[in-house]
Amino acid sequence: MTRLWLSELSAHLGEEVEVAGWVYNYRSSGKIYFLQLRDGTARLQAVCAADDVAADVFARCGEITLETSVRLKALVRADDRAPGGLELQVHDLEIIGRAEEYPLQKKDHGVDFLLDRRHLWLRSTRQEAILKIRSTVETAIARFFEAREFLRVDAPLLTPTSVEGTTTLFETDYFGEPAYLSQSGQLYMEAAAAALGKVYCAGPTFRAEKSKTRRHVMEFWMVEPEVAFLDHDGNISLAEDLVTAIVRAVLEERAAELETVERGVAALERVTSPFPRISYDEVRKLLAKKGFDLPYGEDLGGDEQTALAEEFDRPFAVEKFPLAAKAFYMKRCGDNPELTYSFDLFAPEGYGEIIGGSCREDDLPRLLENINAHGLPLGPLEWYLDLRRYGAVPTAGFGLGLGRTIMWICGLRHIREAIPFPRMLNRFYP
Repeated sequence: MTRLWLSELSAHLGEEVEVAGWVYNYRSSGKIYFLQLRDGTARLQAVCAADDVAADVFARCGEITLETSVRLKALVRADDRAPGGLELQVHDLEIIGRAEEYPLQKKDHGVDFLLDRRHLWLRSTRQEAILKIRSTVETAIARFFEAREFLRVDAPLLTPTSVEGTTTLFETDYFGEPAYLSQSGQLYMEAAAAALGKVYCAGPTFRAEKSKTRRHVMEFWMVEPEVAFLDHDGNISLAEDLVTAIVRAVLEERAAELETVERGVAALERVTSPFPRISYDEVRKLLAKKGFDLPYGEDLGGDEQTALAEEFDRPFAVEKFPLAAKAFYMKRCGDNPELTYSFDLFAPEGYGEIIGGSCREDDLPRLLENINAHGLPLGPLEWYLDLRRYGAVPTAGFGLGLGRTIMWICGLRHIREAIPFPRMLNRFYP
């Protein structure tokens, strides 16, 4: 008999099947055991009655503890009272791995307690739902770019220089030379765009930020498209379309999981492009009315981002930041060289920035000027400068932070729940 997944059983009503999984809850009324079974694809109740099975099979039910793994043969039957409308009538049961006393019980546990046992916490109903939503987000991103004929190009994780500033680099030794964990795959995507036109990468990036906010982690996955000949407005539109496609996929495919995490869908249903766009100068005026004094040339902090989000019921873009507030590679505006063709896309409801993007400086003298102004060594960037020496064209792109995007979509209080194994300040176990 071929083992089936629990999610497949609706097509086998009235049949004898073999399934396997973990018992996440159970109870007994003396002559009957009710076993709550999960296998990652679904959760289902299995009923083992003393009158329906051999004595040794019924006795094995009494040996089951929370998270014991079992294999069983059972009849699939309809039951409107059961979750999903199905129930398993057990005929035979085998214990695969009997669990010791399970540390996660039906009571409130502290966050540190749960994070120390993150490998077990993932099994809970809520965390399972978040992981499934994350998987759907990643699949939706791949589908979006494939439909637009983008090619995926993998960027290296060890790099010889900084992309987003030298103060947040994780340094390591590369056979006697300094190397750094990647802050972004963007520079390499620019090279790939010069070869392939439309590209993207997706992978872990690292920022050594000594931050304990609910929006920050030290390691996070980022999706970074780069497009040759793309202008500023087209870049923002691409970001808007991507976010809209992600949210639509989650609404269509993960309604049950959104309900599990208690995320109301009304806010997500409002996510349709185009999004509101506001300039950096307009932002400073708006923040001033709210009591914030944002000095010209400074980036938006967490409090400013939260205050801005009060003005919008959907994602919104802040565009054309001053050169002083952004990285060396951003292209200056033609009508005002103090500004850049840059934008940040913010989630509503106070979840902060989920995308940062820009047009890239394709003028070699200006790029050299920017690099010198940021105090970066030219040697490790010679290959990047070659992209301007040999057939330079305008390119544009952005980076979408996967963790923050999922945090917003799920309505989570802290980004740590959006990441399977979060790496935070003072925590990289397990």
